[in-house]
Amino acid sequence: MSSRVRNLDLASDMRTKLRAVGLRPTRTRVALSSLLFAKGDRHLTAEMLFEEATRAKVSVSLATIYNTLHQFTEVGFLRQVAIDASKSYFDTNNTEHHHFYIEDRHELMDISPTNVIVGKPPVPPDGYEITRIDVVVRLRRKTDSQSS
Repeated sequence: MSSRVRNLDLASDMRTKLRAVGLRPTRTRVALSSLLFAKGDRHLTAEMLFEEATRAKVSVSLATIYNTLHQFTEVGFLRQVAIDASKSYFDTNNTEHHHFYIEDRHELMDISPTNVIVGKPPVPPDGYEITRIDVVVRLRRKTDSQSS
């Protein structure tokens, strides 16, 4: 199957999925969803998706990218992983899993579910429920003095 046929199939599939969750399948949403989901599971920032869209000749503003990513997160297409107050990644794998964050490379990686055991979660305050527990393990390379 050619990549053009796969892209058309993905676009058609995304139009159906967008309608199913109550989002209009606009040209921009379909184009962005094709960029997001054509390469399998991955982690992107809004800026990374903006660069991909620009290279793919998708005319879109960074604000529209942010809005679309947040809409896709709200309907469950993506998971947002906050690294700090100014940096969030959007994960195309929306199953329960945790992450390594490689600080010097600004890269997010999945941790195998068998490698993290979350103990007893805290009891939430009255009127609240836990929706998800996210574990982000921050990594940096050892310096030579640390490795000995």
